[in-house]
Amino acid sequence: MTASAALTGAAIAAFDNADALRALIGAQPLVSEWLSVDQERVNRFAEATGDHQWIHIDPERAKRESPFGGPVAHGFLTLSLIPALLGKTVRIEQRMGVNYGLNRVRFMSPVPVGSSLRGKFAVESVTDVDNSGVQLAWNVTLERQGSERPVCVAEFITRHYF
Repeated sequence: MTASAALTGAAIAAFDNADALRALIGAQPLVSEWLSVDQERVNRFAEATGDHQWIHIDPERAKRESPFGGPVAHGFLTLSLIPALLGKTVRIEQRMGVNYGLNRVRFMSPVPVGSSLRGKFAVESVTDVDNSGVQLAWNVTLERQGSERPVCVAEFITRHYF
């Protein structure tokens, strides 16, 4: 499958070498499918992280007292969806891949519980690293369905070894 098949979010683009990834520099972003952020997901994230702030896990109180009109997802929950959304958009046929880090993360707007999010992934750079690997810098924009403003923007760094 080619990268162009994933531009619409309809299929997963597959890449099997560094040159194929380099070809993504300057190309249109790859777009994921939509992913629902429901209260159960938010509650599980609260349990996993110990962040039980009421604006996330108490829908009734959040409806009464929150400036958002109801519960919202944790910012770090939103951020943690990036690898999953990328994995549903791109398949890299490799020996090993790792998440290497993040740069310039911003939470641009809240994610009300019940929202659907998708990711747009644009490759900014591909740099050779040791052991036959490459490091990719992805410009990521997470969008909420029905909103013109992104919910999160970040530079996501991954490493891939072929």
